Amino acid sequence: MKRGKRYIEKMSLIDSKKNYTPSEGASLLKSMKPAKFDESIEIHFRLGIDPKHADQQLRGTLDLPHGTGKSVKIAVITTPDRFEDARKSGADYVGGDDLIEKIQKGWLEFDLLLATPDVMSKVAKLGRILGTKGLMPNPKSGTVTADLVQSVRSFKTGKVEYRNDKTGIVHLIIGKVSFGVEQLKENFIAVYERILKEKPAKSKGNYLKSITLCSTMGPGIKIEPQKLRW
Repeated sequence: MKRGKRYIEKMSLIDSKKNYTPSEGASLLKSMKPAKFDESIEIHFRLGIDPKHADQQLRGTLDLPHGTGKSVKIAVITTPDRFEDARKSGADYVGGDDLIEKIQKGWLEFDLLLATPDVMSKVAKLGRILGTKGLMPNPKSGTVTADLVQSVRSFKTGKVEYRNDKTGIVHLIIGKVSFGVEQLKENFIAVYERILKEKPAKSKGNYLKSITLCSTMGPGIKIEPQKLRW
């Protein structure tokens, strides 16, 4: 694969044989020549799990101390008597049958879809459309909720969903290049501790195989997966 000049310059700053601490990794990312936009900082955990088995899959939500720095567009499907609560809490789009119909016609201009339990029988018909996009509301991800006000506010201010992909890797955004090293470190710790806590009982052998930190347009930096020094 042909790499650009800026990417090659960034690679030259990384010791490929070294596992960095989270603080070192964050500092290194911030020292690299920036892109023309505020890049996201991504973290990737390669886990010793077998995603084919339901009891070895990870999925849930957690609150990042400093959020992701990303503006999240939230759509809410609920009953008419709760429309106003959803709007006041910060939802970008609110509706019921009308919003379901709009999504059925191909509208997907949102990052997250929340729904109350009492409308899930109707939302279920969107499974084919939303499932492949990872947007289908699910109780495990906190997107099926009776407490719309708190849920919308939480996702707007820093709550993120995590789940492993089919290869056993968890991908998450933990901030922006413009964040301070301490902010990135604290967000990293929140994710790291949750991933450790959620280790499936059936997972055997080495659970944390590798951790990689990178920016949107930059190369990966290997982070020491075991016995971390912050």
